[in-house]
Amino acid sequence: MVPMGAYGTWPSPIDARLAAAHDGMPEWVGVVGDEVWWTEPRPVEGGRRALMRRRPDGEAESVLPAPWNVRSRVIEYGGRPWAGAERGAEGPLVVFAHFEDQRLYAYEPNSTAAPRPLTPLSAVGDGLRWADPVVLVDRGEVWCVLEEFTGEAPTDVRRVIAAVPLDGSAAEDRSRVRELSDGRHRFITGPRLSPDGRQAAWLAWDHPSMPWDGTEAIVADVDGDGVFRRPRPVAGGPEESIAQVEWTADGRLLFASDRSGWWNLYQVGPDGDDVALCAREEEFAGPLWQIGRHWFHPLENGLIAVVHGKGATALGILDPETGEVVDAAGPWTAWHCTLAVHGSRVVGVAASPRTAPEVVELDTRSGRTRVIGCGHDDPVDPAYYPEPQIRTFAGPGGREVHALLYPPHHPGRAAPADELPPYVIRAHGGPTGQVQLVLDLEIAYFTSRGIGVAEVNYGGSTGYGREYRDRLREQWGVVDVEDCAAVAKALADEGTADPRRLAIRGGSAGGWTSAASLATTDVYACATVVYPVLDLTDWSSDSGTHDFESQYMESLIGPAAEYPGRHADRSPITHAHRISAPFLLLQGLDDVICRPAQCERFLAAMAGRGIPHAYIAFEGEGHGFRRADTMIRALEAELSLYAQTFGIDRPDVPLLELKK
Repeated sequence: MVPMGAYGTWPSPIDARLAAAHDGMPEWVGVVGDEVWWTEPRPVEGGRRALMRRRPDGEAESVLPAPWNVRSRVIEYGGRPWAGAERGAEGPLVVFAHFEDQRLYAYEPNSTAAPRPLTPLSAVGDGLRWADPVVLVDRGEVWCVLEEFTGEAPTDVRRVIAAVPLDGSAAEDRSRVRELSDGRHRFITGPRLSPDGRQAAWLAWDHPSMPWDGTEAIVADVDGDGVFRRPRPVAGGPEESIAQVEWTADGRLLFASDRSGWWNLYQVGPDGDDVALCAREEEFAGPLWQIGRHWFHPLENGLIAVVHGKGATALGILDPETGEVVDAAGPWTAWHCTLAVHGSRVVGVAASPRTAPEVVELDTRSGRTRVIGCGHDDPVDPAYYPEPQIRTFAGPGGREVHALLYPPHHPGRAAPADELPPYVIRAHGGPTGQVQLVLDLEIAYFTSRGIGVAEVNYGGSTGYGREYRDRLREQWGVVDVEDCAAVAKALADEGTADPRRLAIRGGSAGGWTSAASLATTDVYACATVVYPVLDLTDWSSDSGTHDFESQYMESLIGPAAEYPGRHADRSPITHAHRISAPFLLLQGLDDVICRPAQCERFLAAMAGRGIPHAYIAFEGEGHGFRRADTMIRALEAELSLYAQTFGIDRPDVPLLELKK
């Protein structure tokens, strides 16, 4: 007989410390010589990202010791922070961006010398930042994106493709950095060089477009002195999103475009015409939140490695001659947008409902896949992992709303037959983003205790085509709120969830949705609101947020000049007087995207209303928590909020003090 226990009271070996230790995923995979390299999170080391290498003997080791933190701040969300080159007998050379000062450094792992700076510091604004590098040993340079602040405002910034000398001569002399692009575009990606080195391709876009709205693929000739000549657009425009460009081994340009309504692959032929390589109602790319993402990579034999799918994603090998795609075998349901190729090998990052993100290698000759990095034994008995469901619900007007359902699950506990479980509705960030079906110990932290979780890919999410993505145009704060509420109500109506014990939770744009849901619906008993947007009138100002998203509201809400009152009317802070449910507000004090001042004004608007709430601000944290101690406290506080609101006895969790 399985012991009985009320939902939410079940004991679990998945504590907050364990969940924090396994937070994050490996990123930015690359190949240096015969070795696979990547970055991986270290929450217990202050949240730094370590650069890792897998030696030929199969052992993985850190390339750089603490406190080196391989992470770029370009466009604040960052980009590819490192590149390497093999130099024969001299061994590998790696160039990386160090988070603390954002300088580029060169490092020779086989020597005893410390990393040496390649770029200078700047006294203006946030200084100089670098991302998406390519190491060109023969030229003695690294080519990359340069983001340079020209004033104190976050929008006082310019971006160009630049060439940095590998000899270190620019470390104290900014003039030694060569600018390769003309600076005519507000945003750019790093250059992709053709096999013969005579052409370079990159992506560019301008305000008010976001990269998933409209971008251009630019090609320039490269002369013998490494100077870009005749830059010209070859694809894209204000209503077409090009997500990635790459060259094939025989010098043809590949790009991913959503011109058909889905991000599909195209090739520029010898006559300059574009040819669709695999026309499907699937995504072969995604939103460019970070500079240097890779959803596809050509192989030397003419085939193309692709990450593709609708909702879930798979790693496949595309034959451009036939349009056929053969998927790699394995349990993985989500492949991240980072691919690298070496010979017949394809390396990426993948996860499944039973496995956390890990570095996976596919041998295209044998079809064999294997985990080569970040794979680890299960930290707890997998019997405690959730058993998820892929669901589609009906939203307003009968529109489809996609969601992932994680019911309460425990191998040694059951709830009384007459009790329905509490559920937390989770709204992802972005809002132009997506959640996929993967093992997340933060979710398992709740489900193993008897609290269900539903992650909603509300209208505006990626992975389902441009039409689904465009549902949120000028409807942020409406469609996302309605879709989350539709999922919550459907779960209650079908007898899956207790209608009196529903919560909503989200971070960043998901924090906006959570706060807006409390202010405009009566569906939820409480909310967890994490580093949120709360006041659009401030967030849309020149100093309210960072440059990358400073005009995002033009598409999400509508031009302020055309709809002068809409920004204020949609903002949760405007409707704070309507909030009657308890909430937990979590914020990083170093956040420059969603600034702490928004939380402070929101709390001032709530003052004196007698609504139970708690506010926890974390020093040293920015947009997205990275430190283990922060994540532990935040997760335990969230559980305490639900326990108090839902009437769950959890004496093992530190009590969150709710003020009125």
